[in-house]
Amino acid sequence: MTALASFTFVRHTDGLRYRFERDGEHNGRPAYRRTDGHVWCVWSPTDGWHCEIADGLVTAHPLDSHADEPEPPATVWRSFKDDRSYLYDLRTLDPEA
Repeated sequence: MTALASFTFVRHTDGLRYRFERDGEHNGRPAYRRTDGHVWCVWSPTDGWHCEIADGLVTAHPLDSHADEPEPPATVWRSFKDDRSYLYDLRTLDPEA
């Protein structure tokens, strides 16, 4: 199986898009870096698939359990930072491409 090369998170409230591209591996699975900053989408044995910032702080998870899938699940994800929280769809094909 070939890992995803990229995907996009699309925010429910306003359609804001964040693109992630494959950038190496983490814990034996593909790792993805957001193209506009230092946010990673990675897998770990303790957290499953999640997004984290540079210091390892987890900032997003898929809403339903997809902990052991080989790549980030194309489902709804919830982000959280400080007092904010948003829902995003992980889309494997960008309709604007």
